[in-house]
Amino acid sequence: MKTLRLILGDQLNHNHSWFSEVNDDVTYVIMEMRQETDYVAHHIQKIVAFFAAMETFVTYLKANGHEVIYWKLEEPDNHQDLCENLNFLIKKHGFERFEYQLPDEYRVDEQLKAFCDAVSIPCESFDSEHFMSTRYELGEFFEGKKTYLMESFYRNIRRRYNIMMDGDKPLTGKWNYDAENRKKLPKNHVPVTPLIFEKDVTEIHQRITKNGVKTIGNIDPKRFIWATTRKEGLALLKFFNENCLPYFGTYQDAMTPHYWALYHSRLSFLINSKLLSPLEVVEASIAHWEANSTEISIAQIEGFVRQIIGWREYMRGVYWAKMPQYATLNYFEHNRKLPDYFWTGETRMNCVKHAVTQSLDYAYAHHIQRLMVTGNFALLAGIHPDEVDTWYLGIYIDALDWVEITNTRGMSQFADGGIVGTKPYVSSANYMDKMSHYCGSCFYNKKEKTGEKACPFNSLYWHFYDRHADKLEKNPRIGMMYRLWNKMDGEKRAAILEQAEKHLENIENL
Repeated sequence: MKTLRLILGDQLNHNHSWFSEVNDDVTYVIMEMRQETDYVAHHIQKIVAFFAAMETFVTYLKANGHEVIYWKLEEPDNHQDLCENLNFLIKKHGFERFEYQLPDEYRVDEQLKAFCDAVSIPCESFDSEHFMSTRYELGEFFEGKKTYLMESFYRNIRRRYNIMMDGDKPLTGKWNYDAENRKKLPKNHVPVTPLIFEKDVTEIHQRITKNGVKTIGNIDPKRFIWATTRKEGLALLKFFNENCLPYFGTYQDAMTPHYWALYHSRLSFLINSKLLSPLEVVEASIAHWEANSTEISIAQIEGFVRQIIGWREYMRGVYWAKMPQYATLNYFEHNRKLPDYFWTGETRMNCVKHAVTQSLDYAYAHHIQRLMVTGNFALLAGIHPDEVDTWYLGIYIDALDWVEITNTRGMSQFADGGIVGTKPYVSSANYMDKMSHYCGSCFYNKKEKTGEKACPFNSLYWHFYDRHADKLEKNPRIGMMYRLWNKMDGEKRAAILEQAEKHLENIENL
């Protein structure tokens, strides 16, 4: 039966069973579409990375004997819409059957379900054969629970895949080494120079700009640094294990304006596009750690494993358990617009300036920059979760809806009211100074709560707790903050709240 098989831009899995044999009756289709480039304003490096990865994947399939249709943006028959394109191809080529891999985004999943209901030929969906848990597994795991505790799910996956286990118990008897993964980068410490891939992507860049795709961020198309092939991804994984893993856990939360990559793997785009699988990444890193366990502590490898088989699988599970309602949650009823400097980096707050500028330059910032700098500020300032979602989904090279929205609306903004996190992740300048080198050269004074040069994070921190006392005061994880706040002198509290109001009124000029 003449079959059309769809491959989405984030389904570039070389090892999928579809490709284990060549079938002359099967044609694969991969398409660049304005539907996907335009639903938010994406970083130019993000779109380039996906198009480059898709092109290379097509070359791989063709080299292995598979029949492939690859439509670029300017293809004359490209309707720029997934369903319209599929309908056109089925009619033009007389396909008798349609198959697709389950999408990871609710939006596309609904689109393909509707298409299959409407089309006259048989349709079938297949697993993407990538994740370590199923779509709805987490929802079933936490059935009846209000809060989904990541640690429980993480341990479940460790047991199932026998990852760093001694029978039914974790190696050393300890599951989690998070407490050892919170060190500030020493003042004169120079991290390893990151492995980059300088490629000329001028043709792809011109294709995007010529077709009028609206993008954000910066790019040097003659020196594109990101890995976009499986071969490059494996090289980057090897580099991480040999050069970064020994320090990864220790400094995974550290922030500095001097280095953009530190000891992070930068594998997330490769894993999220499925060029690398989470299991192969984890197994390769554990094998390297086991061979070098005298030089690499268990805290380093456990922190990395937890990010991939813990947080990543967990966030996907929350997504499929709670969508589409999750995308509408706004627990604190925040409604402020995201300040313009999130698109320019032009602010006197040094931490925000650096995190935003780095994001614009590299389409990348590590998890603490996202959570405790830009996300922290957005939450303290009362930015609408829709605004925050749009920014995060667009600006980061690894951002796909299933992983972005649960991290942003859940972990970062607490807009879900506590499904993902047990408390809001907010901080004053004290945390920023503890974990970074931003404060020393900042216009604002990290120690001051009021006055012209008072760090906005300080007064906004208390303003946030004060205005949301009805929802947070009884939270056992933050009760101490309310006790401290309530013990403060009344005049001091009033001055702090007045200062916060001034910051909020002048938010565009901070």
